[in-house]
Amino acid sequence: MPNSWKPEVQTDNTGKWYGNGLRFATEQEAKDSAHDLMMRWLAVNDTRAEPSDDPPNYSYINRELKALV
Repeated sequence: MPNSWKPEVQTDNTGKWYGNGLRFATEQEAKDSAHDLMMRWLAVNDTRAEPSDDPPNYSYINRELKALV
């Protein structure tokens, strides 16, 4: 089982996925975060949430991103 979930986006036709340093405790938070990014960026073709071994460092609840202390 992963320690966290990371949001990723696809912005071109190369098949590459791009992420950032955000890690969430749940898959749904990561999916919601990636979807929110897609709504703000015009160049996003697809989104996903991928498992990560990193510890969670953010929460994303009710469209609000909060750093975990």
